[in-house]
Amino acid sequence: MEKAGLVVMEARARNFYLVPYLLWIVLFVVAPILLIVYYSFFNVEGEFTLSNYEKFFTPVYLRMTLSSFWYAFLITFFSLLVAYPTAYLLTRTKHKGLWLLLIILPSWINLLLKAYAFIGLFGTYGFVNAVLELTGIGTKQLLFTDFSFVFVSVYIFIPFMVLPIFNALEKMNPTLVYAARDLGASAWTTFRRVIFPLTLDGVKAGCMAVFIPALSLFMITRLIAGNRVITLGTAIEQHFLVTQDWGMGATIAVFLIIAMALLMLLTGNRKRGLIDIAKK
Repeated sequence: MEKAGLVVMEARARNFYLVPYLLWIVLFVVAPILLIVYYSFFNVEGEFTLSNYEKFFTPVYLRMTLSSFWYAFLITFFSLLVAYPTAYLLTRTKHKGLWLLLIILPSWINLLLKAYAFIGLFGTYGFVNAVLELTGIGTKQLLFTDFSFVFVSVYIFIPFMVLPIFNALEKMNPTLVYAARDLGASAWTTFRRVIFPLTLDGVKAGCMAVFIPALSLFMITRLIAGNRVITLGTAIEQHFLVTQDWGMGATIAVFLIIAMALLMLLTGNRKRGLIDIAKK
């Protein structure tokens, strides 16, 4: 009876500690989403309408959506291309904690400051063009281009890709790699058949940590790309702050939330399947 009483008390204590968490979720996750959905059914005049949803499926907004997904894919791809070898090398270094801190450190700096720093670097009289002049290539238009937008975005998101991959590599059992090499597997085969599959959860986590926020970028599109790159995030900002069409901005946000939720469901961990494969 005493044990049963203790179990009940522990369960009540756990439920009590859940209250602040649940309040936080309701106030700062559920309530804002419901508010966005609510505003999406009203036009500029404050009248109830479904025209916002009809407008979203016009060619203009569909092209904008495809453009957003394309740029988010490019940013995620190049971030992974840089982050995976970086994370792999970090696991082989002596002072990995220090190197990891140096990679994370730029993420502590305000995004606006980093954007203005790159404006100085990529500007007509900036450092990069000065180097190009010295090498005889000549001054190039680097700012307000697709290249500058993707480059700066990749630089900003790399720490978010490195961390989960680094953690996955650290958790990996190194004896599996040694066993593969002892059995005659080449370095590439070992990576393809052993290392990468075992760190796939980290790769997926990193891709989601980059792809989802990359879909809704808006500050960098304005400062670095000069609004030549139009994403869903840019459209939301324009509707809320410039045209004051909160209904259309909220509608775009609704579809963005749905897209993000679907991506998270599609890329969710299937640990049970991995366990079954391991047993076989």
